[in-house]
Amino acid sequence: MAVDFTGVVPELSLAVDRSAGVPLGQQVQETLRAAIRAGRLRSGERLPSTRQLADQLGVSRGLVVSAYEQLLAEGYVVAEVGSGTRVAEGLAADRDTDPPDLPAEPPPDPLPVARIDFGYGVPDLRAFPTRDWLWALGDALKTLPTADLGDGSAEGDDHLRAVLAGYHRRVRAGCADPADTIVVGGFRQGLTFVLGALAAHGIDRIGLEDPGPREHDHIARRAGLRVSAVPVDAEGVRVDDLRATGARAVLLTPAHQCPTGAVLGPTRRQQLVEWAHEVDGVILEDDYDAEFRYDRQPVGSLQGLSPDRVVALGSVSKTLAPALRIGWVFTPRRFRAGILTEKSLSCRGVPQLDQVALARLVETGRFDRHLRKVRESYRRRRDALVEAVAEHLPGATITGLDAGHHVLLRLPAGVDEAGVVSHARAEGVAVRGLGDYRVTADDAAREPLPPALVIGFGNVTTRQIRDGVAVLGRWSVGHVDKA
Repeated sequence: MAVDFTGVVPELSLAVDRSAGVPLGQQVQETLRAAIRAGRLRSGERLPSTRQLADQLGVSRGLVVSAYEQLLAEGYVVAEVGSGTRVAEGLAADRDTDPPDLPAEPPPDPLPVARIDFGYGVPDLRAFPTRDWLWALGDALKTLPTADLGDGSAEGDDHLRAVLAGYHRRVRAGCADPADTIVVGGFRQGLTFVLGALAAHGIDRIGLEDPGPREHDHIARRAGLRVSAVPVDAEGVRVDDLRATGARAVLLTPAHQCPTGAVLGPTRRQQLVEWAHEVDGVILEDDYDAEFRYDRQPVGSLQGLSPDRVVALGSVSKTLAPALRIGWVFTPRRFRAGILTEKSLSCRGVPQLDQVALARLVETGRFDRHLRKVRESYRRRRDALVEAVAEHLPGATITGLDAGHHVLLRLPAGVDEAGVVSHARAEGVAVRGLGDYRVTADDAAREPLPPALVIGFGNVTTRQIRDGVAVLGRWSVGHVDKA
């Protein structure tokens, strides 16, 4: 697709050689033809004005005019009054300019584009607090010293780290210290850095919830760790099964388990801390949607229970929007240097202006105001989902209703999970089955899972929820395996 540059277009990477013995006009024609044939200039892209290119090359404007006229006669370019000179449409270079793909592990299948998307983990993007964010960015620009426009510290903006640690202590009952807070470009980047640091500390195996968040097994293996699948039940991860794996690290979603919605019970929490001390291990806490709770009291962060054994990771992807790509890591002191090393070798850090803006958004109460607003919106959508399931999917049950913006819809016995997913896609409803959240383990066989669907309701309307569940119900009710 051509880039429609407006105003003064960028310079072209062209040059003429006055010692080559070739007329300058001919050189200009040949270099432009070569750029078009090679695909460096695509169909529809504007060429510089004749005056601009003449100034760039240090030649007369008339010489460039003549070159453009020749290319026009040959069909390489077209010229329209008010639109300038553009590369002609349909040239061969545009049809095949990309090199063939190199063999690689195929990425996981994305959800298809659909009229109703029950995708997990997406907040209400239409509710993004645009006015507050613009205010925060403007305030950051007014208050940020000029010196801070350079590369920031590896840890992140000092003020944001203090705000994040204070917020975590107050809202999540944690024990975060600004000195041990590291700002990262979202949860996954933070997880990658943490896993690299664990591998450097000699930890070579990690336990992952099964079922659990998608692709964490791939991320762990890329960091050099082996993966053990640890079953979960209504109380969260089964610690006895974790202990049997021999792992010294475990990654959890304790406040609202992904995807089952289970809350890690108090007994399991104590057992996890005991396990971590026994094996000199570490608990990685994915604190991804604890802010959204409806029918229960807040559940405190595991980090507050054992700050020397828990690495807590969070981001604004599910509270504000994934596009911001701001996250954080609260780490025990012994892993801090390793995480910073991983970060410094991978990136220059998170945009400084965005960090300052986020700090202002949180400390002025605008962040909490946004959370209260969307929390009520999610509650209404959750209630609409419950009503729609009762009407269209008799025999189905829902878990994970009291927090977050996704639930697990357990299908009636005998319903084919893959069949429901396939039928829904054919009717424009995107949804994933529970089987998509299985961990690929390096050790023992995994337990079978019942048929279920993971229903995200953060970025759909109540009308879409009712229509989408009706689609799921039409196929499920009539396709129960009688065997």
